[in-house]
Amino acid sequence: MSDVKTAPEGLDVASVLDAKGLSCPMPLLRTKKEIGKIDAGQILQIDGTDPGSRNDIPGWCGRAGHEYLGEKEESGYISFFVQKG
Repeated sequence: MSDVKTAPEGLDVASVLDAKGLSCPMPLLRTKKEIGKIDAGQILQIDGTDPGSRNDIPGWCGRAGHEYLGEKEESGYISFFVQKG
């Protein structure tokens, strides 16, 4: 996938959400809840296994006013990074 945005190295993550094993729409619902717990400008890391999150999380960021920083492919899951707007 050439349209995958890779997250930069060395991000200062404020909170990590473990959404591994959850399927749509749960990773996004949990992300919406968790982002409310951090301050504007802080970064939320979402670790998940649902491939649909590759579309859901960046799309939601655009609508909700947050910045999608990208993703990193890990061993068995994907880490997504969102900066709260």
